[in-house]
Amino acid sequence: MRLISSSKLVVDKSKFFGNLFFIDSEKEIKDIVKQLQKKYKKANHHCYGAIINNEKIFKNDEEVGFPGKIILNLLIQKKLNNNLLVVSRLFGGKKLGVGNVSRAFKKTAQLTTKDL
Repeated sequence: MRLISSSKLVVDKSKFFGNLFFIDSEKEIKDIVKQLQKKYKKANHHCYGAIINNEKIFKNDEEVGFPGKIILNLLIQKKLNNNLLVVSRLFGGKKLGVGNVSRAFKKTAQLTTKDL
């Protein structure tokens, strides 16, 4: 696994951290998510999309608005393979609503992949 890029977005005091990795296997996903859970201890959700050898995987981590699917669709659009994009959300004390949460995850994913 190798970190390719990262980003941060703040929306109404909620913080969204995007991290894009090059990975070789599905097993690495679990290890990376564990590392990010330690790094962002106060994060409520770690949503991700991954494509490994053209197999598509995503996880919403109980977040509203299907952010894992949104992240995966961005990886597909960018034609990235053997990549994992995780967006971790730290709740800022104000509910954003489904639409704003979805847009924040999408924007963070876009910021993380903008130079690719």
